[in-house]
Amino acid sequence: MEIDDLIERAWALAGAGGRRLLGITGAPGAGKSTIAAQVVDALGDAAALVPMDGFHLANAELVRLGRRDRKGAIDTFDAAGYVALLRRLRAAEETVYAPVFRRELEEPIACAIPVGPEVRLVVTEGNYLLVPDGPWGGVRGLLDEAWYVAPDEETRIAWLIARHVAFGKPPEIARAWSLSTDQRNAELVAATLERADVVVRLGG
Repeated sequence: MEIDDLIERAWALAGAGGRRLLGITGAPGAGKSTIAAQVVDALGDAAALVPMDGFHLANAELVRLGRRDRKGAIDTFDAAGYVALLRRLRAAEETVYAPVFRRELEEPIACAIPVGPEVRLVVTEGNYLLVPDGPWGGVRGLLDEAWYVAPDEETRIAWLIARHVAFGKPPEIARAWSLSTDQRNAELVAATLERADVVVRLGG
C-alpha cells in the first residue's frame, strides 16, 4: 500500500466515532516510526503519536537486572505499564500524558506527550504490539487496527545500521548490534505478522 492509501485508511478510523487506536508494528528498523509520523502529520489535530518505546526500562534498571547488553529485547520494557496506558487512552476521559524515548539520551522521559480527550485517533508504534504472551497479550485487543511494516531484509538491516550510526554508534558496533541483539528481536516480531490486519510491504 502507498502512504496515501494508509493515510486514507487512518482517516476512516478517525472518523468511525469515539476514540480509536491504531497500532503499527514490525521488526527493528522496518520503518514503522516513519510511517506512523507521516500518518499523524497528515491527520493533524485529529491524531496523536504514542510510541511503545517510552516504556523502555531505564539504563540503571537494566544494569541492575543484568540486561543492559540486551536493551530492546521484549523483557526490557514495562509491558504492563504500556497496556495500562493504552486502556486510559481508549477511555478518552481526560488528558493522558505518555512517555517518550529520547535516543540521544538512550532513556525514557515521563509525561512528555499530552493526548487530550478531543483526539480521535491515537497511533502507537513498536516492535511487540502483536506478541500474544504475558502482559503483551493485552495490547492487540485494545487496538482497532494493527499494521505490520515489512520491508525486505536487506533494506531493513541497512536502515537499522544507519539509524544506530546516526545516534552515535561506530559503524562496526552498529552492524554487530543490528545482526545480534536486534536480529533476535526481529525474529520474535516476525512470528506475529499473521495477527496484523494490514501488511505494508516496503522496498529499497
